[in-house]
Amino acid sequence: MYRAFSVLALTTFATPTLLLSPDAPSVAPTPSDRGYKALTETAFIPGFWSKKSILNAWKHWDGAKEKPADYDAAFRERYGLHSAPYPNDGLPMGLRKANLLLGQGIGADCMLCHGSTIFGKSYVGLGNSTLDIQGLFEDLALADGLPGRLPFTFSNVRGTNEADGFGVYLLGFRNPDLTIRDTWKDLGLRDDTCADVPAWWLMKKKRTIYYTGATDSRSVRTLMQFMMHPLNPPSAFEKAEVAFRDIQQYLLNLEPPKYPFAIDKVKAAKGEIVFQDHCAKCHGTYGEKWTYPNKVIALDEIGTDPTRHAGVSIDYGIAYSESWFGKEKAGLFADGKSLRWTPGYQTPPLDGIWATAPYLHNGSVPTLYHVLNSKTRPKLYTRSFKTDEADYDKEKVGWRVTELPSPPSDKLSGFERRKVYDTNKPGRSNAGHKFGDVLSDEERWAVIEYLKGL
Repeated sequence: MYRAFSVLALTTFATPTLLLSPDAPSVAPTPSDRGYKALTETAFIPGFWSKKSILNAWKHWDGAKEKPADYDAAFRERYGLHSAPYPNDGLPMGLRKANLLLGQGIGADCMLCHGSTIFGKSYVGLGNSTLDIQGLFEDLALADGLPGRLPFTFSNVRGTNEADGFGVYLLGFRNPDLTIRDTWKDLGLRDDTCADVPAWWLMKKKRTIYYTGATDSRSVRTLMQFMMHPLNPPSAFEKAEVAFRDIQQYLLNLEPPKYPFAIDKVKAAKGEIVFQDHCAKCHGTYGEKWTYPNKVIALDEIGTDPTRHAGVSIDYGIAYSESWFGKEKAGLFADGKSLRWTPGYQTPPLDGIWATAPYLHNGSVPTLYHVLNSKTRPKLYTRSFKTDEADYDKEKVGWRVTELPSPPSDKLSGFERRKVYDTNKPGRSNAGHKFGDVLSDEERWAVIEYLKGL
């Protein structure tokens, strides 16, 4: 599930500035305006770290003997963080000032995973495919003089996370009314599902969300699971629900960034025809009169890594359904359930797909060309984890990678090992979705040209 989490606690699409004369009548903010303001200005969970944690994090970097000169940039690059396109007290997207038990410190928010840059421009709602959330939480804890050991693995490979694990772990501390349990209950926690982060702007088309299509997209409360920080009382959830109704409206109004380079219109037109014949029945049609079928494709048909599908247990499903999260009327299916079991993965809309590499639910495929030609997919590789034009493959559409002859040595730090994507590891297979293999190379390149413009 691509929930924004919280053991992290928890524009690009900026709200437009209204140029009004002094005598002009005031304009009431829309729910979307209020949602943007709440999302970018509110600390919905208490902090995790002291203010000094960021300043001292470099002391725990391999081989670092002195603080880097441009420390803000070095800090962002180290952990895959990005400049905030809104006022944020000088902090990168995803980090913010938040209250501790005593005084003020640093917390995390949704944009840690749901905010990124591409070609130097920051976007709220673009999945963060460069984030090392494991390293960030380990290092900031160490910088505060705390053990760097996390309660479970937050990320096995950079740019992905264990989003489902966060929800399962946090709900294990809560009773159905969200009061704190006496002891933590294991609801089937696992940390090998390796989730890529989808773009928020896709939500407007979906009737169901998360990779398995398990939850009704009308649910507001499902977006609030990251708030299960142990210091948040049950009253905090009811209080924040109003703001999250507005935040949901903001998410539903997001639009993807436009492809910034030239598109061969003749080739794209040919690609659209091929797309209609081979792809549209699952991924929908595009343009003013778009369609989206909201299909779930069974595992034996799609053939992609099944680990994520098994990542949410029956125990968790029962606990979620019986909790405050599962009692929201707007989020119930026709049978009265708040979660549903599905046989596979939901096919996503493809709006803005040029900006959302890597691909598949586990981020195992670096470019669109590799998606459409499964025989060419790299099996063991790394990349720069930068998002500049030099790091982007305009031809194949996605991130440039360097294939490796062998897995990283166990002697390397976890920080370095997480930079390597090994498709032989649990949850990281790049198999499946072989539908593009039937295309000729000419057809494949035409489809890619068409996809640039979605």
